[in-house]
Amino acid sequence: MEIGVFIPIGNNGWLISTNAPQYKPSFELNKYVAQKAEHYGLDLLLSMIKLRGFGGKTEFWDHNLESFTLMAGLAAVTERIKLFATAPSLVLPPAIMARMAVTIDSIAPGRFGVNLITGWQRPEYSQMGLWPGDEHFRRRYEHLSEYAEILRQLWSTGQSDFKGEFFQMDDCRLSPLPRQGIRMVCAGQSQAGLEFMAKYADYNFCIGQGMNTPKAVTAMTERVLQAAAKTGRDVASLALFMIIADETDEAAMAKWEHYKAGADHEAIAWMAQQTSADTRSGNDTNVRQYALPEGAINLNIGRLIGSYAAVARMLDELAEVPGLGGVMLTFDDFRAGIDAFGERIQPLMRSRQHLRQPAEAIA
Repeated sequence: MEIGVFIPIGNNGWLISTNAPQYKPSFELNKYVAQKAEHYGLDLLLSMIKLRGFGGKTEFWDHNLESFTLMAGLAAVTERIKLFATAPSLVLPPAIMARMAVTIDSIAPGRFGVNLITGWQRPEYSQMGLWPGDEHFRRRYEHLSEYAEILRQLWSTGQSDFKGEFFQMDDCRLSPLPRQGIRMVCAGQSQAGLEFMAKYADYNFCIGQGMNTPKAVTAMTERVLQAAAKTGRDVASLALFMIIADETDEAAMAKWEHYKAGADHEAIAWMAQQTSADTRSGNDTNVRQYALPEGAINLNIGRLIGSYAAVARMLDELAEVPGLGGVMLTFDDFRAGIDAFGERIQPLMRSRQHLRQPAEAIA
């Protein structure tokens, strides 16, 4: 099982709480996390893209870096770890994004991939005059499928004459080509999303309600396996989990309760309002999967809360889930969290015994 980090490209990471660590994103912070992750033998890093935040007392995700330029910088200061940037398909034309990806592949040969997103939060795009209308809610995976088809053509042959409803290529050229291909990630949860994933993705994110125990991801990984079987492709699931760890289970749970007590209800309510904007798509492409239930101050990402030993055991349980190719981790405190994982949690994991442990901290 691969282990990666969902790096803190937005302010305050993934905790919508006034009691959580408050910080702005920076290259230095992400460089620290990236180099520590590589040092501890982790496998991949992924940065999201957010073009408008949720506000509230914490100004949650109002402060964000840009994904491709950040990953280009991290590509130059790492040597082994795989890197994934997020491509907002409503903002970046596919031919431009394809060339950006090849450029980063030149910096980090064979290590770069892209996370393709459809765009579901209208104000992110309407603020720039780029929202195509609410019909996009229903047709967003049709749009993304054309986008991915163009990428596939350009990265494999260097040329595309694709003619679709959303994109028309006219002898579009790309050179040089990526050295070892560009991997694709998506987060297909709906039926339309799963069908897209099965055709184009190498990894699929597992997110959503109830994923607070290792075995809770099994239902989603089974859906991914079934969808991929129909296309004859091998698609691995990546589960998202936040680690909140301490010396004891009680101390770790006390942290979580403290964060919940400081919930930024204004920011959470604003996000809930955005998820209710989709009234046209039905169940197949519905964005309501992003809605936050009561108490989900970590954006509904799965939680592994406990002592260092308990978290290690839970991660080992995850390694046994069929179809789960890896986990993407976030931390309540990224600087302390990545070191705690590398020095206190990973050395206890049976599934990571192939790594030399404990690792020596870098300066």
